[in-house]
Amino acid sequence: MGAVLGLVALLAAGVAGVYLASLVLSPRGVVRVGPFLSGARAREHAVSRFHVRWYAVTLVFLAFDMEMVFMYPWALVVAEVGVPAVVEMFTFLGLLLVGVLYAWREGAFRWA
Repeated sequence: MGAVLGLVALLAAGVAGVYLASLVLSPRGVVRVGPFLSGARAREHAVSRFHVRWYAVTLVFLAFDMEMVFMYPWALVVAEVGVPAVVEMFTFLGLLLVGVLYAWREGAFRWA
């Protein structure tokens, strides 16, 4: 129990130390509520609305991002597992292709 309390106290001291260093070392007169844009002022509000088209593009991007997340470990073990791994991956890629074709049919990739 004492070790856990000591670890929590050490963690709290570390967090407090980081905040104290931030207060001491941060430059004065800097706007603290604006978004970080390398010192430039934002042209629009931080919670401005995006066109609904971007949500479909984001979902397609996430689908391909997840494809890469699954393909890397698969590539490491495909030689050991053999044909079933190849069949499973092509089934997965086929499902992603169906999703892309659906998004294409619905006009998610049209910009005009």
